[in-house]
Amino acid sequence: MTEVSTQRDGTTGRASNWARARKILGPLTSIAIVVLVFWYFLPQFTSISDVWDSVRSMSGVEIALLALAALWNLATYWFVMVATMPGLTYPQAAVVTESSTAVSNTLPGGGAIGIALSYTMYSSWGFSRTRSSVSLLVAGVWNNFAKLSMPVLALVLVAFTGGNRSGARMLAGGLGVAGLVGAIIVFWLLLRSRESARRIGIVAGRIASSILRVLRRPPVHGWELATMKFRERTILLLRARWLRITLLTLLSHFSLFLVLLLSLRFVGVTEDQVGWAETLAVFSFARLLSAIPLTPGGLGVIEIALITGLSAAGGARAQVAAGVLVFRALTYVLPIPVGLGTYVFWKRNRSWRRPPNTAPRTPLVPETPVAPETPVVPETPVAPEAS
Repeated sequence: MTEVSTQRDGTTGRASNWARARKILGPLTSIAIVVLVFWYFLPQFTSISDVWDSVRSMSGVEIALLALAALWNLATYWFVMVATMPGLTYPQAAVVTESSTAVSNTLPGGGAIGIALSYTMYSSWGFSRTRSSVSLLVAGVWNNFAKLSMPVLALVLVAFTGGNRSGARMLAGGLGVAGLVGAIIVFWLLLRSRESARRIGIVAGRIASSILRVLRRPPVHGWELATMKFRERTILLLRARWLRITLLTLLSHFSLFLVLLLSLRFVGVTEDQVGWAETLAVFSFARLLSAIPLTPGGLGVIEIALITGLSAAGGARAQVAAGVLVFRALTYVLPIPVGLGTYVFWKRNRSWRRPPNTAPRTPLVPETPVAPETPVVPETPVAPEAS
């Protein structure tokens, strides 16, 4: 008994020490990446004075257009949240989106904290946890699907519109289209029936377990239950609004790309140097890197990916760096003070508050109704049995 207890205490102690070390290493890694990018890589890559000269070359009209594009980019994701959350208003979508984005952009592990904040805000407005989960899940799946689809689209555009239509580019474009079509078919099968959703979960679990076996990790379990649960919760909403959600998600991503393209053009990176299709390709692959949460909001990682990729495509270093920094100032830095303002508004505004689970129900999201309290019936005295 003593040996078993000692072994368990040792294992628990090592696990807790590793958990504490991860909490410390995460922020330190983020800080180290940011320092390396902005204090070492960027000065080695180009002159800061040349970057500043490129930024100052923008006219007042160009600055105004960039500001409008940046504000439009902020607003586009509100449309997605309203589409995935029946009953949500646009002002509420603005508050929850900007507040959670500000958290994600400033804190290590901010993505999880931002989701928790979204749940808290939705609950304060009377939305059930089920409806909140469906909204965040569908918006997240569509957002990641767009991130995976845009590199494929960019490869196709570069392969078929570029001046050098090499066989390798054509093959890459064809494979990309085939992969995208395959992913769409799999997703359609997932929603087609409960049985097909179960089979997809089983196959995906087997593939994941095979990969984990090579990495000497334990297999996964219950993926078929997860796919069936996803289908049951989202099928009504997606049948009614899948096209709307898809178009609005793509609009949000391309609006973000528009801010980058305008930033590059206004600081002097011309179409002849880096075409819009090549810019879209670099942008799309840089966005994929943001899925790995190395730093809050991909700070440092996205900058180095965009600057190196666009420079390799033919852009002048100083102008490319200037355009990327302007783009990140408008899409990474700007949402932080905006989100702080919306968070303060949420804390102080009481007119939108409702008790939990009291928001009007919607037929698009299946929710378990709260059963009315059963009245307590007094017990009828029972005479003792005769012995």
